[in-house]
Amino acid sequence: MQKKILLGKTLNELTEITLKLGLPKFTAAQIADWLYKKDISSIGEMSNLSKKARGLLAENFEFGLVDHTRVQVSADGTKKYLYPAQNNKFVEAAYIPEGKRNTLCVSSQVGCKMGCLFCMTGKQGFQSDLTAGEIVNQVRNLPERDQLTNIVYMGMGEPFDNLGEVMKSLEIFTSDWGFGWSPKRITVSTIGIVPAMKVFLEKSECHLAVSLHSPFEEERKKLMPIGNRYPLREVLGTVRGFDFGRQRRVSFEYIMFKGVNDSPLHVKELARKLDGIRCRINLIRFHPIPGTPLLGTDDATIEKFMLALNDKGIRTTIRASRGEDIFAACGLLSTKELVKREGGG
Repeated sequence: MQKKILLGKTLNELTEITLKLGLPKFTAAQIADWLYKKDISSIGEMSNLSKKARGLLAENFEFGLVDHTRVQVSADGTKKYLYPAQNNKFVEAAYIPEGKRNTLCVSSQVGCKMGCLFCMTGKQGFQSDLTAGEIVNQVRNLPERDQLTNIVYMGMGEPFDNLGEVMKSLEIFTSDWGFGWSPKRITVSTIGIVPAMKVFLEKSECHLAVSLHSPFEEERKKLMPIGNRYPLREVLGTVRGFDFGRQRRVSFEYIMFKGVNDSPLHVKELARKLDGIRCRINLIRFHPIPGTPLLGTDDATIEKFMLALNDKGIRTTIRASRGEDIFAACGLLSTKELVKREGGG
């Protein structure tokens, strides 16, 4: 019988496990401490558990820490790690050092089913959801974990298409019994799955990033088919109807496509649609991918677009492109060709 994995279990789940094994209830908090705060990788190293407790756990569970199988290093210091997932699948996580801010871009699925026109992960197709343990492993196993300051769910997959496991991972990252991180250090990105957005906004305090890419419904649908199911008006209505307070923020991701979404009309419509929403827009350079007609907007036009939005009172910045030479930049994460080259199918 295949053993179950401890990594990725919440305190409530660990409590259920210890009670089923006939162990004292406080053992759950001890296990959580070893899983998420200490630098160990096996049940046998949980030294404050009784020999009996360690034996029972080892009979039924594995610790669950999985090492990366490959790392690529960019000229700008960005690192892209390849992690094994269940059923001989792989995902990528990108570590982005930037001054005092060191961010890990984590994946939530193997591939993606959303089919956005500009994304390499979407071209890979959907293969499977990651478990909370597989999401947490990308942080727990990171060689630079002690230097990490921020986590963004902007890697492979649509986080809100795997809501249950993503929410569990957020609980582990932000709870006192887990990593103990402030939710203000974590941002979850979505293309706008409205029901899941509502759950996330109500049950988490982490920041929200919404993939926007066009303020015009029909144009956005061509870029992002999800718009046919959850129109932009519903997405923005959900954001507008939620009280973010002063500490929590919502941002909009806006990839710039030449001759598609970079005109003065788009500036005007963005200002109209986002009026009254306290937010920030991140403008992102597009890195061309195979099989799409889209091209990136030139830097001068992006700069002009940013200044025009700022003039209209919308805080807008241009996100620096990182890790382009190792395909770690926005929209470029995909293991399809990499796994082929490594003989994985």
